[in-house]
Amino acid sequence: MTGPIVRPTTPRLFAAATAIWGTTWIAITFQLGPAPPEASVALRFAIASALLLGWCRLRGHPLRFPARVHVEFALLGLFMFCLSYLAVYRAETFLVSGLVALGYSASPLVNAAISRVAFGTPATRGVVAGGLLGMAGIALVFWPELRRVRAEGGVLVGALLVAAAVLASGVGNVFATRLERLGVNVWQKMAWGMAWGAAGSTLAALATGQGFHFSPVPSYLASLLYLAVFGSILAFAAYLTLLERVGAARAGYVGVMTPVVALVVSGFVEGFPWGLTTVAGVAVVVAGNLVVLRFR
Repeated sequence: MTGPIVRPTTPRLFAAATAIWGTTWIAITFQLGPAPPEASVALRFAIASALLLGWCRLRGHPLRFPARVHVEFALLGLFMFCLSYLAVYRAETFLVSGLVALGYSASPLVNAAISRVAFGTPATRGVVAGGLLGMAGIALVFWPELRRVRAEGGVLVGALLVAAAVLASGVGNVFATRLERLGVNVWQKMAWGMAWGAAGSTLAALATGQGFHFSPVPSYLASLLYLAVFGSILAFAAYLTLLERVGAARAGYVGVMTPVVALVVSGFVEGFPWGLTTVAGVAVVVAGNLVVLRFR
């Protein structure tokens, strides 16, 4: 006999998604190089999907859905678990981490705009103010790095890829919400969405001509498993639940806080130096976080 299910609070969901994704930045660096990014993304979500399908079967969550629902699953997988990750993996081969972080700091505003178009959801002053504070804070945090950026072709390509990744993730939120309204729970959404995302990434890997292969190096395999279990299953379970509770704009602030956590981890692991602009930027980001989460 099982006890009552404890529903995690909204702040705990926010903290869980932020903390996990804040550590995946380093894990992704072990995925770049040994194998094509498209193959790494496909393997990551294929492993996650297989585990989730097994979990749904174990918990008794139905896995059979009509074709029209699978269309929604496929679109969720294409945007949230395929295009967005393919773009950001590729972007990290062109850009310094500061520019990638700055792009993702726009997530609350992008999500608010997409929600307005898709569902007519108005963007509150708190979301707009918090989103602008988040972008300003991230710019301050990475200011020394951003000053060294030169306007080159590779930088422009990387910036466009980051913009595409943020936009694709925001569109993915739309289909996650539509599936919720169809009565599909978070675990079912992730299981089938990641399966479709893995399929799309596999096709992309084959289309690039680099082939579909992976590296047997222990660091690659360990980071792949970490990204599949923690970075995909646990983090997305927290994020998608958060999406259902507070909406896409406020949930998008996870994309602002994640680089801050990554900096803390980098300080311990890689010796990242914290300067005055770093501290000031983190303070501004935290202020924006409070504005987004506390005010409707």
